[in-house]
Amino acid sequence: MNKIISLAKYLKHNYLDAHRNYLIQKNAVKVIMKSIESVKGKTDPKLFKLSNEYARDILGWIGYAPWLYVYSAVAESFKEGWIPDNYYGKVVIPAIKGKYSQLYGLKSITNKLFDGKFFPDCAYLVNGLWYSNKHEVIPESKVKEIIFKNSEVVVFKTEYSKQGKGVYFLKKSDFDTKKIQSLGNGVVQNLIEQHQFFEEFMPASVATIRITTVFEDNGKTSVRGCGLRLGRIEDTHIKSASHIKIPINLKSGELNYQGYLPNWTTTDRHPDTNIVFAKRKIPCFDKCLSAALELHQLMPYDRCIGWDMIIDKYNNVRVMEWNGWQNDIKFSEATQGPCFSDLGWERLWHKEKIQSAHTIKH
Repeated sequence: MNKIISLAKYLKHNYLDAHRNYLIQKNAVKVIMKSIESVKGKTDPKLFKLSNEYARDILGWIGYAPWLYVYSAVAESFKEGWIPDNYYGKVVIPAIKGKYSQLYGLKSITNKLFDGKFFPDCAYLVNGLWYSNKHEVIPESKVKEIIFKNSEVVVFKTEYSKQGKGVYFLKKSDFDTKKIQSLGNGVVQNLIEQHQFFEEFMPASVATIRITTVFEDNGKTSVRGCGLRLGRIEDTHIKSASHIKIPINLKSGELNYQGYLPNWTTTDRHPDTNIVFAKRKIPCFDKCLSAALELHQLMPYDRCIGWDMIIDKYNNVRVMEWNGWQNDIKFSEATQGPCFSDLGWERLWHKEKIQSAHTIKH
């Protein structure tokens, strides 16, 4: 009887959670589809039908269809092998990342996990103590001297900051350790001077190249998606609410002729500087790919990672952060995908179902 009650409670909880998630995804997609169709016109009904069938028959739930609508509207076709954003979050992440993906937000351990030569970290604030990038305790009286050694301005990012939130620019002239400590744990990074290529697009903020890599079953790492993110004139750094994303050709490093605004409508140039995207190649692109692959070899437990990096004015790769957990695959899937069709992710929901049943049984 107890097992039956536990099963009933489990199924009810899962149903309510799934239904709530579906409504959130459906409403978000509804807004996006309206924006896309305002430019491209109505999406072919056949694409909705194919999306529904694929979600239900291959991925196990019709609730995964909404993001397939977006991918289809962007690509103007349906492609088998696409991974919907909510399927990635609900099924794939627990299966290939688990709790290891949560390490991405603990910014103070970056140099412990990876080769520090790529990261601009200069200090960490953790549980009331300041540390150097070599994890040596810094006396509070020396903090200002050390973190402003190379410039008059540095960047502070709080733990688990994302989408441009939790980012602060600190000036040497008015630096106050107590005010920074009130923000919580985080990392202090040296200010990056980006390559002239990116400066032409937007000088007000440092651009980011997002490279998505996968650690495969054979122990090798591979690049699966890549895009450039540019800020707007009024922003000091990249923000999800306003930035522009441009797909990057994985073989040539060339930008796509069109970029995407936050509402998924397109533009062929930066809205503020009017610099056209077409026929522009990322400088030192091979260095970026090599850095992402090399770094992922050091963190094999998180099987899919998004790396935010840039080429500085000295032609060096600088990695601002690595993104485990929900590393946002939907843009690459829609514009470059399917990016993961050879990995068997579409079958992972079967394993989740078996594991859930096993949990209830015990």
